[in-house]
Amino acid sequence: MIKKVDLNSDLGESFGRYHLGDDPAILTIVSSANIACGFHAGDPVTMANTVRLAEQLGVEIGAHPGLPDRVGFGRRVMMLSPEEAKADLKYQLGALMAFTKNNKVHHIKPHGALYNQAATDLTLAVALCEGVKEVDSEIIIYGLANSALIEAAKLLSLSYAQEVFADRHYNRDGSLVPRREAGALINDEQVIIDRVITMVKERRVQAIDGSWLALHPDTICLHGDHPKAIKLASRLAGALTNAGITIAPIRN
Repeated sequence: MIKKVDLNSDLGESFGRYHLGDDPAILTIVSSANIACGFHAGDPVTMANTVRLAEQLGVEIGAHPGLPDRVGFGRRVMMLSPEEAKADLKYQLGALMAFTKNNKVHHIKPHGALYNQAATDLTLAVALCEGVKEVDSEIIIYGLANSALIEAAKLLSLSYAQEVFADRHYNRDGSLVPRREAGALINDEQVIIDRVITMVKERRVQAIDGSWLALHPDTICLHGDHPKAIKLASRLAGALTNAGITIAPIRN
């Protein structure tokens, strides 16, 4: 049984006069934060404030680069070339690093459509990993468990963390059920908690069709914009602790 797991959340997604989520509260619970870098969401002031608070609380800081699509919140597919995708990632990663101590970030996790595309497109996944390696080869790649992004990290000898989702349903092939489809999001708190404990202890998850998928969860994503995010994060952290599982960040 896994004795330790990272709990991460996508944060820093407010911008201008638009506010999304309760980042200060989530940051007291999670062990790592994926901070939006200005393309799909976030802005310089939000990035600076989120980084500062995460550092104060000892939460590991990760870059959360997305597609250049604020209107669609980075969740609409865009067909970027590998060169464009790499350049966009490096641009966003560099922007976040400018706000951190010693210009370092702990990990990087693509957002939304970019994340899902990199989970199945090895060419894109390799381009993203090349971009990370060219900036800082010590950055950990967070990617969907058993995905092309994890394979790409292995190919480029980068550290990686296999991610599972607390509040999302899976397809039989291990992909996430698209948000536009019925049942994609799980809203029942107890169902979410039971699924996470099963994933961590038994290294498997039940897909939406009832089949079981094998996986090795290094990090669990809990979306900060979930309608019950704070309460759910607190309950989930307590359940993991009660099950003898320590919440701690990934280490190289």
